[in-house]
Amino acid sequence: MLSTLIPVVVALTAILLLWYLAERASRRTRAMPAGLDESITLPHEEEFELYHNALSLCSKKCRVCLDELGIKYKSHHIDLIETGSYENISRHFLKINPGATVPVLLHNGHPVYESHEQIRYAAVQARTGVKLIPDDPEKAKEMQQWIDNSSIVGDDPIARMAESAGNCIPGLTLPLFSAMLEEIAVYKIVEGLLFHRLKIRPLLFLAMKFRGLAGVKSGPPNRIIHKSQIQLYSFFNQLESQLANSGGPNILGSFFSLADVSWMVIFHRLREADWLKILLTEKYPLINKYWRELQTRDSYQSGILDYSHPSVEKGTARIQTMKDSDPDFTQAISAIGASH
Repeated sequence: MLSTLIPVVVALTAILLLWYLAERASRRTRAMPAGLDESITLPHEEEFELYHNALSLCSKKCRVCLDELGIKYKSHHIDLIETGSYENISRHFLKINPGATVPVLLHNGHPVYESHEQIRYAAVQARTGVKLIPDDPEKAKEMQQWIDNSSIVGDDPIARMAESAGNCIPGLTLPLFSAMLEEIAVYKIVEGLLFHRLKIRPLLFLAMKFRGLAGVKSGPPNRIIHKSQIQLYSFFNQLESQLANSGGPNILGSFFSLADVSWMVIFHRLREADWLKILLTEKYPLINKYWRELQTRDSYQSGILDYSHPSVEKGTARIQTMKDSDPDFTQAISAIGASH
């Protein structure tokens, strides 16, 4: 019996290995330089097209920017593992972005990579009469500093939290990731181990899948969450001072800029992960007012709320249920909140 099974096992192993090698060859990934790449022309139907994801922080930023500018675009939603599957490492999408990240903005078929470059490019190219970049060079420089202060930088943002408030957000999103991954099959996450260029991400997702939402109460996830809170408070302190100095209602005063686009999505992510009651304390009256004003803009509805995803909504609800049913959970993840 065993002698007849061995050839079958060997044959199946060989078939699987050949499949994997063929798939890997057709799904090669590499980091792409930020900005416009005019050497690449991709199939397109409209002047502007956006490959994006409902959960992705950077995708939200691009949608809000395009909507503020009044730029019409064709939408291509690309799933990430958190919203159902690793579509971002599919053969189809890797032709759009070999870096396997969203968003990707196409202008006449030419891709623009990285959201901080995409929003600036769109603001420069817009012919709608709307301005999101001030004419004053000093103000424009100030705006860029606040964009940099809110952008996600590097392949491992958690290791670079001190550089940007945006880099604090992945750590604070861990509870939401854990809650969302409850509905994702393990084999779908394993696909990332096989083909994603950054293996640490699917490994992290597997760990969160097995630990569950309650797993963020302790160990490395909890330490990351606390560190993210501490670092984010330093950026909140800077933002509160900036709003006081500018006179509001925006970062540059009366002028709504790309800096405000960038910070709008940060506050919405904190809302999705149910952090606002913990983090936006009475210590920050101007930030609270600023956030209320941001939510009144049409682009907040059209660029963010209109793209709400059932998986995200369920994840947020799970976090809220966990907090209601387990007081220790709330205390564990927000232990530094009262003493910052």
